[in-house]
Amino acid sequence: MVTNQAGPVLRGSPYRADCPTRHILDRIGDRWTVLIVGALWDGSARFSELRRRIEGVSQKMLTQTLRGLERDGLVRRTVHPEVPVRVEYTLTEAGRTLREPLRALEEWSIAHLGDVSASQQAYDGAHRPPPDSTDRDK
Repeated sequence: MVTNQAGPVLRGSPYRADCPTRHILDRIGDRWTVLIVGALWDGSARFSELRRRIEGVSQKMLTQTLRGLERDGLVRRTVHPEVPVRVEYTLTEAGRTLREPLRALEEWSIAHLGDVSASQQAYDGAHRPPPDSTDRDK
């Protein structure tokens, strides 16, 4: 551990099983985190807006991921005392620093979609069991 004027500076190694950086990598490497950060790229959004923007995310997964992001200091949840109550989510300063690296991953996945898809098809074709090989040996 190193110390600076603000106090101790934690250093980590995600290659060590007991290092807390593993949790951070799990959080930012999660597909829902990537998509939530992307959906909040331009500003705040309500829960229902996020559900519409991120197709396929269940209410439970969106809730769990938002809570984890809030706990980790990457998303801020703001409750507006209105009737009905309005809740908005926005990226914190730390969350905004994730925009560029996660956007790069998003763009990489789009740019390499054809190559990855072709590789998957080739792999699946080469590792397919021969026809009628099931049930004969039983």
